[in-house]
Amino acid sequence: MPAGLPEAMARVLGEYERHLAAERDLTEHTVRAYVGDVAGLLDHAARLGHMDVNQLDLRTLRSWLAKQQTMGRSRTTLARRATAARVFTAWLARTGRAPVDAGASLGAPKAHRALPPVLRTDEAAELVRAAAEHADDGSPVGLRDVAMLELLYATGIRVGELVGLDVDDLDRERNVVRVFGKGRKERSVPFGRPAARALDFWIKQGRPRLAVPDSGAALFLGARGGRIDQRAVRTVVHRRIADVPGAPDIGPHGLRHTAATHLLEGGADLRSVQELLGHASLATTQIYTHVSTDRLRRAYQQAHPRA
Repeated sequence: MPAGLPEAMARVLGEYERHLAAERDLTEHTVRAYVGDVAGLLDHAARLGHMDVNQLDLRTLRSWLAKQQTMGRSRTTLARRATAARVFTAWLARTGRAPVDAGASLGAPKAHRALPPVLRTDEAAELVRAAAEHADDGSPVGLRDVAMLELLYATGIRVGELVGLDVDDLDRERNVVRVFGKGRKERSVPFGRPAARALDFWIKQGRPRLAVPDSGAALFLGARGGRIDQRAVRTVVHRRIADVPGAPDIGPHGLRHTAATHLLEGGADLRSVQELLGHASLATTQIYTHVSTDRLRRAYQQAHPRA
């Protein structure tokens, strides 16, 4: 938080942070990003002589974004900060902290949406096979890693959703997992037989050997028996990806991209993929159609005699 922020602004920023965490139930990372952007906006407004959030106006918001642009910020960053400003000013107006929503008409450049790297189907199979080889010794950590990789690829869930799973979130009769996504929105995601087998091995043969009295109901455990954290999962994914020759260096989110892409390439409709991934907007899911189209174009150019 910028030093020297006017007291009234600092107070409202603290209230906004509590709103994001307690009422909207956003992740710690998301709250930190929103608050950081808004703090920058308020610091800019204070330097222009504003002492309270009810003095924010469209001109101030635009000058803040213009300053970001002169500092060389990317279109993606500008778009994100404009969104943060609009969400903040809408909250100010809705809660009576400002007379009008100053950001309602705020525009921003559209962010470039780069095509995410994904694995081919053979690379995804090799990833799990390589992980299974490392688990041949029957070590609990090896069994856990195979189960995590199978579940990430089978469901496309986020790494934060994976580490938050409890044993009771698995429904083995129907082969679905209950997931709590962003905003604590609950959804059920199916998984296939390979993931089911890997989970059975982990729960019956691996997890009991790592579990300690403080393990609680956590599905996946770290080496010391506590609930595994996101950093450990990312390390596992990057380490096992390195075992696949020629595969792009992706993390858990890359496996999410991969799952979505393979679903669409296999004939799944966009709405179903949106529901499986837990996307609030269909526009977010549509980026995977661009990935699939790009692959189709490359295959056409390689295979068609008149491409």
